[in-house]
Amino acid sequence: MRRVGLIRILAIAGTALVLSASPAAAQRQSDGYTFIKAVRDREGDVATRLLDEPGNTIINARDIGTGETALHAVVQRRDITWVKFLLQRGANPNIADKNGVYPIQIAAQLGFVEGVERLIAGGAQIDVSDSTGETPLISAVHRRDLGLIELLVSEGGNPDRTDNSGRSARDYATLLGARSGALQAIEKAEKSDEDEAETYGPS
Repeated sequence: MRRVGLIRILAIAGTALVLSASPAAAQRQSDGYTFIKAVRDREGDVATRLLDEPGNTIINARDIGTGETALHAVVQRRDITWVKFLLQRGANPNIADKNGVYPIQIAAQLGFVEGVERLIAGGAQIDVSDSTGETPLISAVHRRDLGLIELLVSEGGNPDRTDNSGRSARDYATLLGARSGALQAIEKAEKSDEDEAETYGPS
């Protein structure tokens, strides 16, 4: 009898614990949703107020449906002002959405060079890949975006990293032919890096 009573007390205590925790969890989820919505709607005052609340962790909140962060949203609309703001407030550029897509990949696919630069400065990994294995550099080659190709290679992008088909950025650049300038852009950035390495140090 005592054992049954003890089990019942423990069950009631456990339920109370869950119920007491639920409102806080729900509040965090609600704040995260409100923050992402404010960013998408360009409501700077609302977003700033939420970020300024003590102990908040909503800067990297993720959309329940897509897994996107606020940083994904502002990169998609090529909004450099919001990209800078979110990174300054501690946004993590290395969070992927539910499809494995990172903000830097979106920026590369859009040819959003300034966004790519700012994300790299904010700590974004350059050689991330999506579900197909495509890296930002491969995206840049597909776009024939010579400036972006040079930027990514000069910042450490690996032109020989392959996607799921086994082809690399260098392979795709070669397939495009000399007239595209893609392979030359890769080689130019590589040569520039080599020259810097050779001339580094006192003369």
